Amino acid sequence: MTTERFEEIAQHAFERLPDDFKKHIENVQIVIEDYPSDDALEKSKAGKYTLLGLYQGVPLTHRGTSYGMYPVGPDKVTLYQKNIEADCRTEEEIELRIIEVLYHELGHYFGMNEAQVRRAMKNFK
Repeated sequence: MTTERFEEIAQHAFERLPDDFKKHIENVQIVIEDYPSDDALEKSKAGKYTLLGLYQGVPLTHRGTSYGMYPVGPDKVTLYQKNIEADCRTEEEIELRIIEVLYHELGHYFGMNEAQVRRAMKNFK
Protein backbone atom coordinates (compact mmCIF):
# COMPACT_ATOMS: atom_id res chain seq x y z
CA MET A 1 0.00 0.00 0.00
CA THR A 2 1.30 3.47 -0.78
CA THR A 3 1.97 5.96 1.98
CA GLU A 4 -0.61 8.27 0.42
CA ARG A 5 -3.34 5.60 0.61
CA PHE A 6 -2.36 4.75 4.19
CA GLU A 7 -2.60 8.47 5.07
CA GLU A 8 -6.09 8.65 3.52
CA ILE A 9 -7.18 5.66 5.58
CA ALA A 10 -5.63 7.19 8.72
CA GLN A 11 -7.48 10.47 8.08
CA HIS A 12 -10.76 8.60 7.66
CA ALA A 13 -10.02 6.58 10.80
CA PHE A 14 -9.41 9.77 12.79
CA GLU A 15 -12.71 11.21 11.53
CA ARG A 16 -14.48 8.06 12.81
CA LEU A 17 -13.31 8.61 16.40
CA PRO A 18 -16.08 9.83 18.75
CA ASP A 19 -16.70 13.60 18.54
CA ASP A 20 -16.55 13.93 22.34
CA PHE A 21 -13.06 12.47 22.16
CA LYS A 22 -11.85 14.55 19.17
CA LYS A 23 -13.07 17.93 20.45
CA HIS A 24 -10.53 17.77 23.32
CA ILE A 25 -7.55 17.04 21.08
CA GLU A 26 -5.40 20.07 20.39
CA ASN A 27 -1.95 20.53 18.87
CA VAL A 28 -1.34 16.85 18.11
CA GLN A 29 0.50 15.84 14.97
CA ILE A 30 -0.22 12.40 13.49
CA VAL A 31 2.77 11.03 11.61
CA ILE A 32 3.18 7.92 9.46
CA GLU A 33 6.50 6.04 9.49
CA ASP A 34 7.35 2.62 8.08
CA TYR A 35 8.97 1.25 11.25
CA PRO A 36 9.89 2.63 14.68
CA SER A 37 13.29 4.23 15.15
CA ASP A 38 15.76 2.92 17.73
CA ASP A 39 14.80 5.89 19.94
CA ALA A 40 11.09 5.00 19.70
CA LEU A 41 11.84 1.38 20.53
CA GLU A 42 13.83 2.41 23.58
CA LYS A 43 10.98 4.63 24.82
CA SER A 44 8.33 2.01 24.24
CA LYS A 45 10.28 -1.11 25.17
CA ALA A 46 8.53 -2.88 22.28
CA GLY A 47 9.78 -4.83 19.31
CA LYS A 48 10.62 -3.26 15.95
CA TYR A 49 7.97 -5.31 14.15
CA THR A 50 5.31 -5.32 16.88
CA LEU A 51 5.00 -1.63 17.78
CA LEU A 52 1.96 -0.22 15.95
CA GLY A 53 1.97 3.33 17.33
CA LEU A 54 3.63 5.67 19.80
CA TYR A 55 2.58 8.84 21.65
CA GLN A 56 5.27 11.42 22.37
CA GLY A 57 4.55 14.60 24.25
CA VAL A 58 3.34 15.98 27.55
CA PRO A 59 0.04 14.37 28.61
CA LEU A 60 -2.74 16.81 29.45
CA THR A 61 -2.72 15.68 33.09
CA HIS A 62 0.97 16.61 33.44
CA ARG A 63 0.73 20.14 32.11
CA GLY A 64 1.14 22.85 34.70
CA THR A 65 -0.11 26.40 34.63
CA SER A 66 3.03 27.53 32.80
CA TYR A 67 2.48 25.09 29.93
CA GLY A 68 2.03 27.05 26.73
CA MET A 69 3.54 30.25 28.09
CA TYR A 70 6.54 29.47 25.95
CA PRO A 71 6.51 28.01 22.46
CA VAL A 72 5.86 24.27 22.45
CA GLY A 73 5.80 21.94 19.52
CA PRO A 74 2.87 19.67 18.93
CA ASP A 75 2.51 16.37 20.70
CA LYS A 76 3.02 13.51 18.27
CA VAL A 77 1.28 10.22 17.54
CA THR A 78 3.22 8.01 15.16
CA LEU A 79 1.56 5.19 13.25
CA TYR A 80 3.92 2.48 11.99
CA GLN A 81 2.55 1.59 8.59
CA LYS A 82 4.43 -1.63 7.83
CA ASN A 83 3.65 -3.12 11.24
CA ILE A 84 -0.04 -2.23 10.96
CA GLU A 85 -0.19 -3.65 7.43
CA ALA A 86 1.51 -6.87 8.54
CA ASP A 87 -1.16 -7.28 11.22
CA CYS A 88 -4.06 -6.92 8.75
CA ARG A 89 -5.29 -8.51 5.54
CA THR A 90 -7.71 -5.94 4.10
CA GLU A 91 -8.04 -2.16 3.94
CA GLU A 92 -11.04 -2.44 6.26
CA GLU A 93 -8.91 -4.26 8.84
CA ILE A 94 -6.18 -1.63 8.42
CA GLU A 95 -8.67 1.15 9.11
CA LEU A 96 -10.03 -0.60 12.20
CA ARG A 97 -6.49 -1.22 13.49
CA ILE A 98 -5.59 2.44 12.90
CA ILE A 99 -8.69 3.51 14.87
CA GLU A 100 -7.60 1.24 17.73
CA VAL A 101 -4.02 2.55 17.65
CA LEU A 102 -5.17 6.18 17.53
CA TYR A 103 -7.58 5.60 20.40
CA HIS A 104 -4.83 3.90 22.40
CA GLU A 105 -2.16 6.54 21.79
CA LEU A 106 -4.56 9.44 22.32
CA GLY A 107 -5.47 7.84 25.64
CA HIS A 108 -1.86 8.50 26.64
CA TYR A 109 -2.25 12.10 25.43
CA PHE A 110 -5.19 12.43 27.85
CA GLY A 111 -2.95 11.14 30.65
CA MET A 112 -3.98 7.52 30.88
CA ASN A 113 -1.34 4.95 31.79
CA GLU A 114 -1.04 1.67 29.90
CA ALA A 115 -3.40 -0.24 32.22
CA GLN A 116 -6.04 2.49 32.02
CA VAL A 117 -5.79 2.63 28.24
CA ARG A 118 -6.17 -1.15 27.97
CA ARG A 119 -9.26 -1.07 30.24
CA ALA A 120 -10.77 1.72 28.14
CA MET A 121 -10.03 -0.22 24.95
CA LYS A 122 -12.18 -3.10 26.22
CA ASN A 123 -15.13 -0.69 26.33
CA PHE A 124 -14.25 0.71 22.91
CA LYS A 125 -14.44 -2.54 20.96
